[in-house]
Amino acid sequence: MAVGKDNTEIVKARIDKRDYRRIVLGNSLQALLISDPDTDKCAASMSVGVGYFSDPAGLEGLAHFLEHMLFYASEKYPVEDSYSKYITEHGGSTNAFTSSENTNYFFDVNTDGFEEALDRFAQFFTKPLMSADATMREIKAIDSENQKNLLSDGWRMNQLQKHLTAEDHPYHKFSTGNWDTLEVRPKAKGIDTRNELIKFHEENYSANLMHLVVYTNESLDKIQNLVEEKFRDIRNTNRDYFRTSGQPCKPDHLQIVVRTVPIKQGHKLRVVWPVTPEILHYMEGPSRYLAHLIGHEGEGSLYYILKKLGWATSLSAGESDLSLDFSFFKVVIDLTDAGHEHMQDIVGLLFKYIKLLQQSGVCKWIFEELSAVCETKFHYQDKIPPSDYVVNIASNMQYYPPKDWLVGSSLPSKFSPSVIQMVLDQLSPNNVRIFWESKNFQGHTDKVEPWYGTAYSIEKITASTIQGWVLSAPNENVHLPAPNKFIPTDLSLKVAPEKVKFPVLLSRSSYSALWYKPDTLFSTPKAYVKINFNCPYAGNSPEAEILTHIFTQLLMDYLNDNAYYAQVAGLYYSISHTDAGFQVNLLGYNHKLRILLETIVEEIATFRVKTDRFSVIKETVTKEYQNFKYQQPYQQAMYYCSLILQDQTWPWVEQLEVLPALQAEDLAKFVPVMLSRTFLECYVAGNIESQEAEAMTVHIEDVLFKCSKPLCQPLFPSQHLTNRVAKLESGINYFYPSECLNPNEENSALVHYIQVGRDDFKLNAKLQLFALVAKQPTFHQLRSVEQLGYITVLMQRNDCGVRGLQFIIQSTVKAPGSIQERVEAFLKMFETKLNEMTIEEFKSNVNALIDMKLEKHKNLREESTFFWREVNDGTLRFDRRDFEIEELRKLTLEELIDFFNEYVKVGALRKRTLSVRVHGKLHSSEYKSEASEPHLARIDNIFAFRKSQSLYGSFKGLSGQMKL
Repeated sequence: MAVGKDNTEIVKARIDKRDYRRIVLGNSLQALLISDPDTDKCAASMSVGVGYFSDPAGLEGLAHFLEHMLFYASEKYPVEDSYSKYITEHGGSTNAFTSSENTNYFFDVNTDGFEEALDRFAQFFTKPLMSADATMREIKAIDSENQKNLLSDGWRMNQLQKHLTAEDHPYHKFSTGNWDTLEVRPKAKGIDTRNELIKFHEENYSANLMHLVVYTNESLDKIQNLVEEKFRDIRNTNRDYFRTSGQPCKPDHLQIVVRTVPIKQGHKLRVVWPVTPEILHYMEGPSRYLAHLIGHEGEGSLYYILKKLGWATSLSAGESDLSLDFSFFKVVIDLTDAGHEHMQDIVGLLFKYIKLLQQSGVCKWIFEELSAVCETKFHYQDKIPPSDYVVNIASNMQYYPPKDWLVGSSLPSKFSPSVIQMVLDQLSPNNVRIFWESKNFQGHTDKVEPWYGTAYSIEKITASTIQGWVLSAPNENVHLPAPNKFIPTDLSLKVAPEKVKFPVLLSRSSYSALWYKPDTLFSTPKAYVKINFNCPYAGNSPEAEILTHIFTQLLMDYLNDNAYYAQVAGLYYSISHTDAGFQVNLLGYNHKLRILLETIVEEIATFRVKTDRFSVIKETVTKEYQNFKYQQPYQQAMYYCSLILQDQTWPWVEQLEVLPALQAEDLAKFVPVMLSRTFLECYVAGNIESQEAEAMTVHIEDVLFKCSKPLCQPLFPSQHLTNRVAKLESGINYFYPSECLNPNEENSALVHYIQVGRDDFKLNAKLQLFALVAKQPTFHQLRSVEQLGYITVLMQRNDCGVRGLQFIIQSTVKAPGSIQERVEAFLKMFETKLNEMTIEEFKSNVNALIDMKLEKHKNLREESTFFWREVNDGTLRFDRRDFEIEELRKLTLEELIDFFNEYVKVGALRKRTLSVRVHGKLHSSEYKSEASEPHLARIDNIFAFRKSQSLYGSFKGLSGQMKL
């Protein structure tokens, strides 16, 4: 078969040193080959140009079901789950997703395992096996995945918007599938789902609809030979891409207000218009331009006005539901209780702002500024993990010409007022859809969406109704944004004095410790700054913690009008509360980072409570805590696990209890006390010289500690905070039973935690190797074979340097106690496998783990997060990977088996376990009958239990010193 090699010049970032080549195989499959000699992970992604829009009538979810089934087996590799096993054992990961018009499969793997991984991957598309037994089991996984989504507002509201469109348009479809659509209904009609699955694959998985991206450390010629060899046998039936028949909305679906009841507390407004897809005009960027202005948050913007009126807490705008044939422009606004009472005024102000855009005309300077920001972002983009990179590109390939496969729509460069005006004209009262969510509508709706059971009602409105809302809306002065002063103009790279591998402690005083790490790897004009405020008075009670949380949210609120410009320009910041105080994070172009940092510090130093904003933030924080009960059961189980293990943490229910009584004056009194004793842990990294880093710290010290009336004083030695973790008793299996906080939740969950011990290189190496060896067998047995639930994971856990393992399983088919029995049965079965492991298998897994540890950080954020963890935990082992690799090289199979027998084996005398069981409504009777079993110790009161346990020593010493 002939291969076409294309000499198209593919646009790539200035700092991108990778080589690219487009090829077209003889079967018309298009591939992009990427050679990166520096990579230590290889990856591939295949985007198949068929998605759930192509599901046959009466078989909703078939495309998604096929995506699941291709992972099982193939004619060449018939052992079930052997693909996933191979990937995991070679340090990789794999996944897939189904969207409307395509299905994307991807994996990454260590470099030495890539060729065979690619061969196994290619079988998905040539000769997959779909056994009858596996098909039946995997329908249960699809159903479990759907069960997980049933009480999620995101899924529910998305389906409601799809439901209110033309029934004969594919956008109307239910994409996930469930037991009913893939088993019950087909069976009733005499349809064999497995036969339909095979037919769907044969008819739709044609090579001419496939786009492959392959990323390795090999030369382009070698990659090309590999791709030709592995993928040339995929059949080409010259299938046409599925095309829809234009916009999914008929006149009945426009000019409507839909009132709907969400699961969570809070009010939301989604204003939606069908528009011309931006993909048809991606160089002109009409939706990007309009989203930039309508979604702006600076002074004079729509959000600024809504915030000033106390009606909104967030606003976003932009295009969604990407397709060549239709698209939507959405404005999503989170409303306060007061804002909910002013829906008509808010919609009126939105159309007033759109009218301003009409009157102002399309502004060239705004487009050019936006274009310049996009250009800088593209050319100085961070490297990301290869698996993410290949997915992004493969997703672009179906829609863009080859030269723009890397760019997509991220570089608007053609100023076309007429194209922008065309989309702006579509944001009219004549074709608007307004979705209004609130619990207040409970009992006032008359319709139910069939797939998720969302209650709603529809009211038709006219353009003149909306015009009335515009006229009666508050007379506020909306205007276009000012020129952005935060756009960087100096993108030069500082010369790092030497190849510094790890952070150094640049300075330490009674006020602060400064860790510094210059960029020696990434060569981007960016910096990462973290200022951790350790304030003992910030977390010494539920009230103190909640007031600290409100304080950080108010700071963000006050800063937003001006600092939003920094975010637009690629300089991001956040302020968040921690167990020990709060922290300020900055990440982005270093040129104007100091200006933003000084602005934030000034805001802290001059903080005053504004009563109106306090009320809004208090309301938002209250809803946040009220909505905790709507988290997934497995998330609730993980929360309880942390609450049991981590000393000095307060339960959300106590914080929710104190919230109603808190007033603005309580915060005004609290903040000076909280800040009165403070220690700053600073981490500065990236394109910043050491004297600049020191100058930043000195500036913060001058403002907070050394002025005439200092806000802060150093901590007393006894006040330095430690992070202690409960030490579970050996040989006792603790369990904490609870009911799911949402009475309508059908899923139950188990977190089965096995505590191993304090940070130690040899112990870490054994634990990490065991986790790698057991990860895929856990998934295969408990998910693929037993089908306990879609969420089935074995992963490591690290609480402030105390290491362990946790099984996390969410299920509707078994109660948590029964799930725990299945976990223990699995461990007994796995014991046999471990004892039968060959030296070759052992060495292969050791080498895979070593390769994973040798993997370089991809970007500044990733590197900084890794090193900051060492600072925050107090372990300060920046070189831990080197030492853990050394231990792995010395490790024997006998030592791994000894580790299992001592820490993990069922019934091991020194084993320390904690099982958190969250019972959904299907298993509430089991919860009521849960009692202490002979080999289990029940925890009835988390805090009494925590006080009764001894604690591991903390790694945290004084002023950033390691405690020896």
